[in-house]
Amino acid sequence: MQYDPIKKSLGKIFNRSPFLRIFFYKLLDLLLLRAWHVRNEIRRWVDETPLPAGDKQRFILDAGSGFGQYSYFLTGLNPLWFIDAVDVKEEQIADCNVFFTRVGRKNVLFEIADLTQFSRPDRFDLILSVDVMEHIAEDEAVFRNFYDSLTQDGMLLISTPSDQGGSDVHDHGEGESFIDEHVRDGYNINDIREKLKRAGFAKTEARYTYGAPGKIAWQLSMKFPILMLNSTKLFFILLPFYYILTYPVAFICNWMDTKMTFKTGTGLIVKAWK
Repeated sequence: MQYDPIKKSLGKIFNRSPFLRIFFYKLLDLLLLRAWHVRNEIRRWVDETPLPAGDKQRFILDAGSGFGQYSYFLTGLNPLWFIDAVDVKEEQIADCNVFFTRVGRKNVLFEIADLTQFSRPDRFDLILSVDVMEHIAEDEAVFRNFYDSLTQDGMLLISTPSDQGGSDVHDHGEGESFIDEHVRDGYNINDIREKLKRAGFAKTEARYTYGAPGKIAWQLSMKFPILMLNSTKLFFILLPFYYILTYPVAFICNWMDTKMTFKTGTGLIVKAWK
């Protein structure tokens, strides 16, 4: 199953104008359950982390920025915040810098960086890592860099697949992951907390996402369309009609997943503090 070619194809379609790019971000926010959870956690962080008197500046790291979806969300929350957005893909970094300049979002800078070597001591009030750590073999080196780069009161927020089938490995024989770019099929909820503690974090929280309703939403919103697009690009024509029929169910399932607590799930939200 190839995921990156589909992302690149969609990126070319929606990158033809700033309006289409923003529309693409809105679609991702609606379709991707992880985006629902991440935005909720960021809003909770904003509400629960009071700013020092007279100081409205915050520094945020988007660690593995990809298309720039979350950097766009963060830059819109407060124009006084500054976001450092890093990724290893040179093409995406250049593309994001051009787009964000065109739309006037000046409080973000996209840079090429390897997270195993990237460190900015005591700089960031929030570090965001969404669907990144499952791609990096040297994850503990990254966690140590995250620890060093956080301010004393800062928070690390990670969204990643769990080891409960988070990459759909059980749907494809011989250990092949649904998302075959991953170096691991997912994290054990206790193992990732232990790795973060070894990196220096004093406090960690982790919870499962993509429970029963989330699995349904993922299959309807992402898995089935991607499988069909991989079989024939003609499905692009039918895609709007597919979502008209299926998205109401996916929307309800996404909402339920953000409101419920699960004993197990195929995704994880992990938070850590110094």
